[in-house]
Amino acid sequence: MGKSGLVEKPFDIPKGLVWEAYKRVKANQGAAGVDGQSVEDFETDLKNNLYKIWSASSRAGGEAVS
Repeated sequence: MGKSGLVEKPFDIPKGLVWEAYKRVKANQGAAGVDGQSVEDFETDLKNNLYKIWSASSRAGGEAVS
C-alpha cells in the first residue's frame, strides 16, 4: 500500500498509450478478440471500456487482459 492507504499499481501505464492502441485497432478495422466483442460493440461504452483495459493492464504489468 502507498502512503495514502490505497493499493498502488505496480506499473505506470499512461492512459494515452491505451488510447493510441485503440485508435490503431479501429484504423486497422481490428477483428473481434477472444471475447467476440467487435470494435462497434466496444465503442458503445468506450470511455468505461478503455478505463477497464488501462486499469487491468496496470495491475497485470501490461500483460494482455481479457
